[in-house]
Amino acid sequence: MAVLASALPDVGLSDLVHVTSWVGGIAVATTIAGGLLLKLMAERSIGAMLTLVAFVTVITSLAGVGAITVLMMATPADRDVMLELLAIAGLAGLAVALFIGRTLTRASKTLLGAVREVGDSGIYTPPAIRLPAELAGLSEGLAEAHDRLGEARAREQALEASRRELVAWVSHDLRTPLAGLRAMAEALEDQVVTDPREVSHYHSQIRRETDRLAAMIDDLFELSRIHAGTLRLSPRLVGLEDLVAEVVASAEPVARAKGIRLAGSAVRGMPVFIDTAEMGRAVRNLVANAIRHTPYDGTIEVIGEIQSGLAWVSVADECGGIPPADLPRVFDVAFRGESARTPDPSGGAGLGLSIARGIVEAHSGQISVRNTGPGCQFIIKLPLARPAAPAVSRPAPASRAIHAAG
Repeated sequence: MAVLASALPDVGLSDLVHVTSWVGGIAVATTIAGGLLLKLMAERSIGAMLTLVAFVTVITSLAGVGAITVLMMATPADRDVMLELLAIAGLAGLAVALFIGRTLTRASKTLLGAVREVGDSGIYTPPAIRLPAELAGLSEGLAEAHDRLGEARAREQALEASRRELVAWVSHDLRTPLAGLRAMAEALEDQVVTDPREVSHYHSQIRRETDRLAAMIDDLFELSRIHAGTLRLSPRLVGLEDLVAEVVASAEPVARAKGIRLAGSAVRGMPVFIDTAEMGRAVRNLVANAIRHTPYDGTIEVIGEIQSGLAWVSVADECGGIPPADLPRVFDVAFRGESARTPDPSGGAGLGLSIARGIVEAHSGQISVRNTGPGCQFIIKLPLARPAAPAVSRPAPASRAIHAAG
């Protein structure tokens, strides 16, 4: 107030107080009225709200500056000129607010139209016009969300197709042994088979088919836990060489029975933090898959080594290779790729590789396959329990080899 009185020496203090209170009252009244109108217009367009804000600002400014002008101007002509200039400035401000509001409204309607088209075409196409920074950021966010939803939808469709394929495969694989079990049980029950050797053979066959069905059901249960995210791990420190040695030892009788040479080697002293039962199952699945598709007198190598700071467990066979088009599908549920490999009637339901991938990924590892030499090589990459040596690759200093009888 003192500053304003010094700037206007010809105006009395009481007049200044009167004008100040009058201007303040108008400002408070217009602000309250504008706030109430904005609340009522909460669902209206951004352009309308922006115009209202500009209108309130202009009215408040006109009231304040007009009151001061009345006091400062000596003649009515001067006051009229000043008030006309203020009115012109206010109208210009309102015009700019209306223009900006219409621009924002047009941009928002265009963006809304692009979003609504997603329901018809299934594809979000960003508007071709230039959008304000905020709406442009919103459009980019919508495009990214649409891409992620598309990827999730594609994964869901692939999973659903995989489930349907799994049901078809399992139905077939369960029907065949069950039919055999029923036929053998009826033959024994009706005493169609009475020779002791044949009866013993039937009993052995029933046991083998029962074991096969039990293994298949166990695989289905394991796969369901992986897909549901309920696979519980109990990790502990295990040497890489111990993991390879255990897998080779357990698979050696099967390999020998098929006339396949099975060899294993691993670097010593490099621990991995894994669930030995689950990771052993994953590697055994790879070895069983290799045995199933490697011909007589073939060779399978299981190697554990350190590469690029990771523990690598590889299983190389002599299956003849996998067609390049089938490589991305090798780990899909129920995929067998029998057209490229030697069919084996004793093959499972095609779940072993899918289970191996689920177990490896549950350990924060990676699994892959590539064609190499006379066959293919499956590679599991796992983080080490402690940092490896600076060397990029280090071969196993000691090797344990198991050869099946030829």
